Amino acid sequence: MTSFDSTPQLNVWRMLLALAVVFVMLATTGWTAVRNHRGATTPLAASLSAWERGHIGGHRLPDPDETTPARLAHFFASLDARQRARLAARYPLAVGNMNGAPVQLRYRANHIALGQARKVELKRMHDDRLSPTGQYEAGRRMHRYEDLMSGERHILAFDPMGSGRVAEVFGDLDRAERVSVVVPGVDTNLLTFQRTNKTYSAPVGMAKSLHSAERAASPETRTAVIAWADYTAPSGLGMDAATGIRAEEGAVRLNALVRALPGRSGVALYCHSYGSVVCGVAAHSLPSRVSDIAVAGSPGMRVEKAAQLRTSARVWAVRDSDDWIEDVPHLEVGGLGHGADPMSSEFGARVLSARGARGHTGYFVPGTDSLRNFAEIGIGAYRAVRCAREDDVCREGLSDAVEVGRA
Repeated sequence: MTSFDSTPQLNVWRMLLALAVVFVMLATTGWTAVRNHRGATTPLAASLSAWERGHIGGHRLPDPDETTPARLAHFFASLDARQRARLAARYPLAVGNMNGAPVQLRYRANHIALGQARKVELKRMHDDRLSPTGQYEAGRRMHRYEDLMSGERHILAFDPMGSGRVAEVFGDLDRAERVSVVVPGVDTNLLTFQRTNKTYSAPVGMAKSLHSAERAASPETRTAVIAWADYTAPSGLGMDAATGIRAEEGAVRLNALVRALPGRSGVALYCHSYGSVVCGVAAHSLPSRVSDIAVAGSPGMRVEKAAQLRTSARVWAVRDSDDWIEDVPHLEVGGLGHGADPMSSEFGARVLSARGARGHTGYFVPGTDSLRNFAEIGIGAYRAVRCAREDDVCREGLSDAVEVGRA
């Protein structure tokens, strides 16, 4: 159960209390209180460091920090299959998280990296130096790594550090005509990436549900959906959730993901809860291939109007009638809060129907209008979406010529 699954009244009071605490801390200690401190050495950093010292075919490997995804793609294309496989085996975390590396190679590298991480946690499960709680947590992570390695899962990104980051692809990303990216919110990490209970409240459940709905809506359209938990989301309703710091970090990573996607397919973003803050911060820097940004249960996008997002993408908003986030103050003061309500007429988003959805995490449940609308947007069938009201203008200005996704 996440912080967003408790009662509406309790969550509102938690948010207000968190804002009050933040104000006090800022007044007494300044912005240093909310900085994100990271350790200097992580498994991913070590893999990248080894990559930077590596060679292949007598040549040094390109610096991923100074090489564009297009040039990295050209570098990998210049190698034969054996050389690419060798790099994935030698530097799995580096290759598995490298924007510009071939998608299939990233899947292979991350499978290797997951296997290595699994062995680490398996040892920790039986390490007497750990407390019983520590051993239990090691077991949870070990089993999650096993899950991510099972079957034909396509892991596009993986970082075991801290609470962990991961991204998974459903569908054929290399051949997709349309790509959808699910950007989740608070309390998203490796252990909450998928759930048996409340399946559709977790990134994997959201993405699988959306992909199934897109295929049902247009079987002839080649689609792929990415469950993207490859940023450090806020944990609970504390300071991180009340500010845009995590969103700013996530926006950089989201922009890098989109710019490195293969092909020229149109891209739609589905941004839930705090994920909509990430999408709002990222909007102005995203490439033009991002055709749509849909926010669900949004606390705000850190702007007062959709036009201030400075994006050519269509901006959609949806919220069901019993989502507690409607009661959270939509404001921004001194960096706290996330701005105007995207559902308001003044904001200027295209407001969609959420009929059938329940609560803050029900937008991807099969049979809901919200999921149906997301699928129509995902395949480019804009005139088929259902607006929040019969007389709404969410389809205004959208002609049949826009529906390139069905082609």
